[in-house]
Amino acid sequence: MGAQEESYARVYHAGRIEQLMEVLCRPGGASLLLERQGAQPLPVVVRSMHQGRSLTLDISAIPEVAPALSRGVGFRLLGSSHSGMLRTPVMILKHTGRPADLLHSECDYPLYLEEMQRRDTFRAALRLGMEVGVVLSRDGDADGVYGDLKDLSLQGCLVELSAHAVALLEPGGPSLEMQLCFPDGSRLVLFGRARHHRAEPDRGVILAGFQFEPHSTEVDRLLWFYVREIEREAARHAEGGNPMLRPSALFLANDPLGNPVSRRAGDSYATPMARRLARSAGYLDTQILELRGGGRIDRSALSRHAERIMALHDEDREGVLFAAECLHHEPPMVRHGLAVAVRLLDLAQAQRMPREVCKAITAAALVHDLGKALLAPELLGAERLDASAYREVQRHVGLLQARLQECRWLSPAVAEAVIGAINERLDGSGYPQQRSADQLPELARLAAVVDVIDAMGRPRADRAPWPMDRIYRHMLDSPDCFDGRWVKRYIEHFGLYPVGTRIAFPGGEQGWVCALDTQGRPHEVWITDHGDPPQAGQGKRLHGAALAALGEARCVEFGAGR
Repeated sequence: MGAQEESYARVYHAGRIEQLMEVLCRPGGASLLLERQGAQPLPVVVRSMHQGRSLTLDISAIPEVAPALSRGVGFRLLGSSHSGMLRTPVMILKHTGRPADLLHSECDYPLYLEEMQRRDTFRAALRLGMEVGVVLSRDGDADGVYGDLKDLSLQGCLVELSAHAVALLEPGGPSLEMQLCFPDGSRLVLFGRARHHRAEPDRGVILAGFQFEPHSTEVDRLLWFYVREIEREAARHAEGGNPMLRPSALFLANDPLGNPVSRRAGDSYATPMARRLARSAGYLDTQILELRGGGRIDRSALSRHAERIMALHDEDREGVLFAAECLHHEPPMVRHGLAVAVRLLDLAQAQRMPREVCKAITAAALVHDLGKALLAPELLGAERLDASAYREVQRHVGLLQARLQECRWLSPAVAEAVIGAINERLDGSGYPQQRSADQLPELARLAAVVDVIDAMGRPRADRAPWPMDRIYRHMLDSPDCFDGRWVKRYIEHFGLYPVGTRIAFPGGEQGWVCALDTQGRPHEVWITDHGDPPQAGQGKRLHGAALAALGEARCVEFGAGR
């Protein structure tokens, strides 16, 4: 390479902005530069910051700038982080007045920050909705390990891998072939070695950093092109970003319903439909990380995945119902959101609700529980909750609603019913507002039934999962909490053995219901000895006479992996 190139790159991610602002808040961490010719950086103290709202500055050490600031002259805050120089966009004080009154001043919190990084060290981070697959393989291996690209530089990259890929990451191990696979079909093959990795047990993944082996000038040129395109696309998607930027051709998928190369493509999900639905699982998983990093619900990505799930449902109703129960590699919060979304959509379409309402219901159900990702992990894993801890858990509803404010296409009435009221109960014992029957719309009553039936069939810290027949009895025996009409409609619609239910036979065989006949009885069952939902290549699917020969089925508890 020739001389190192330096440029400022904008940072829009709320969590990263907060990290960099903490650098400016340190003693001696910030300087103030007026936006006028010949100005020099001057010492300033950032006394406090209120994320997303304002900064408080102490300029008592530089009173000479107060007259200019009082006239509304713009300024930048400057600093430096471990990765390079740092600056804010041009800002002005919120309230101008007498210079003597401005020694402690307030300005708006920056919408973005700018970092100056050398070209060879700059890392372009992929945002939510930007999917780039990575295939890792040892020399001579026919099969590869699939992963998701998280960031890219000229020197290396960060890749998210399934936990079972840890064997490839041994220190000092051999160089691996790395194929970067973009949605438009572009491919780049190079070689790299794992330098570090860390596990995220709650998500069942490993984040691994790779350093590229020396490569040709042509590969170097292509890498820099990809780095710039990732950064440009990230800026287009970012909150407060430039919506006028044209989409990068790299991220325009040829088949939006297809299954691109990704970490989930390497998971042994049972059916092609499950592997396709896994893309939406990937969206939810990444959205959780965005929320934890201070981001909001991505309105465009949520719209796309709601439409995608509806398209999969149109294509094969029972196939997508079964697929929603097969994603055992995904985090529990993701599996629950997908299952509730698919079943609510199925019921909504059976009630002949308008398609735009069905889309809003699907979208709201997908994210209805994601506010829990913002709670302390010990709360979600606790076997017992005292009154104070239970009130803290209830905050997840409001936390999510605050992150949905920019999602203006989502019907407020649907969002309120499916997100705001899904945890309410007819007798007022629910949360967050303890609303009673006459305050709950029909959709909230329906959503509560779907939500609880799915949740009771999943393991929790304080109990094992319940079999479907016991869940149905509980729901029917709780008319004070749940609308009996919707409980009965749910049972009539999905049957005593809903698609995705685990059942057992008199001879000891166990399996998972794949399809029902017109009378609601199991028509096709995937027989497997495993407690988890089936995986590709495991067990066998039986129907007709072979299935009838097994005898009368009964419900059993779902596997711990559900």
